[in-house]
Amino acid sequence: IPALGVAQNLYEGVTLKTLTNGPGHWPGSAMPGGVGNFVIAGHRTSHTHPFRDIDLLNPGDQLIVNSAEGRHVYIVDKTQIVTPDALWIVNQTRDRTATMFACHPKGSTARRIVVFLSYAPELSQPTG
Repeated sequence: IPALGVAQNLYEGVTLKTLTNGPGHWPGSAMPGGVGNFVIAGHRTSHTHPFRDIDLLNPGDQLIVNSAEGRHVYIVDKTQIVTPDALWIVNQTRDRTATMFACHPKGSTARRIVVFLSYAPELSQPTG
């Protein structure tokens, strides 16, 4: 996440044990660059706190994911605060989208901060 100076490995899963290591990919959600909603969870204040300043992201900021399948760039559309039971944020989409989320406010689990992003094919470089 260049705007935040965040560059970390992405792990598979969203258990507390997984998120201790860094941001996690929501199982069953789209893979980077794939059709659907690519969902990532991360901590704001504990462990590696990759999403500490997720609230500072603005529309147009980028999320860049490098994988064996290439370089995939997503652009921030909007940020929204939701309740912890708002599982609709992980619903799949017909387009290539991404969703990043973390607890909100910092140090609390009362709500979730959610960043919605769109795929930028013109900035991406998939392999194959």
